[in-house]
Amino acid sequence: MPASALALVVAAALIHALWNFAAKKAQGNHHFSCMTALGISLLWLPAALIAGFDELPDWRWQAWTATIASAVVHLAYFNALLAGYRAADMTVVYPVARGSGPLLSSLVAVVLLGEHLGVGGGLGLAGVVGGILLMAAGPTFFAKGANRDPELHRKRKLGIAWGALTGATIATYSVIDGYAVKVLALSPILYEYFCNALRLPMILPAVLRDRTGFATALRRQWKHALVVIVGAPTAYILVLYAMKLAPLSRVAPARELSMLFAALIGGQLLGEGERGWRIAGAVFIALGVAALAMAK
Repeated sequence: MPASALALVVAAALIHALWNFAAKKAQGNHHFSCMTALGISLLWLPAALIAGFDELPDWRWQAWTATIASAVVHLAYFNALLAGYRAADMTVVYPVARGSGPLLSSLVAVVLLGEHLGVGGGLGLAGVVGGILLMAAGPTFFAKGANRDPELHRKRKLGIAWGALTGATIATYSVIDGYAVKVLALSPILYEYFCNALRLPMILPAVLRDRTGFATALRRQWKHALVVIVGAPTAYILVLYAMKLAPLSRVAPARELSMLFAALIGGQLLGEGERGWRIAGAVFIALGVAALAMAK
């Protein structure tokens, strides 16, 4: 992987972990999803106009099909992520979501796009997946009898389930978006903007049926929403540019550097336990990412 692509992915990973922390703190639902989509549509409009002034008239049906498909999957992703954060710890949901997604997308990239992981890439991917298992499950997940906390076990199972569902959506939109920026050569800024803006008409009907609930959520969660509005597009635009410079099967797993930041955030700022297991998992992830970055 080129150093420039790796630098983009590292910056994106930090930003991604920070906006996920804000989403976890918000404890939001479809109202939160709507306010972030609306905010992104407004805040990023000037950048989209500048990026798309020359390109947008040339978009054909393939570009719009990819954009609409990605918007649908991104909406499913964000709603599943928020549901997971309402049900379980960030240090359970986040690693499962971020790990299962790249695992699936890398496999799809190899099978459908003809990319090759090689031995080093395969070992790196194994390290990422192993680290995620350490972070998400930990020793208490497999405990039995008196050593098991039923409520903690229930929450962890919910977190793993929602994280896996979120990961499936990540794998899906990663392949769609990789095709959009690599094959169709769409502008990452313009493409990401419309992927977000097209979520609005899908969310609005449910929000309009509960205007009071939206107003209440806006008063309570606007600060967290602002972090997502700025951070989520920034992080993903950096990833899309990295996809232009390196194969998807390298970029997708390398994004798991965000796990290093998530482990620190979950342990220090959210007070989530099992710090030793989180650190061990983060080390495995770091080694896996290094192997992926050096793979030819």
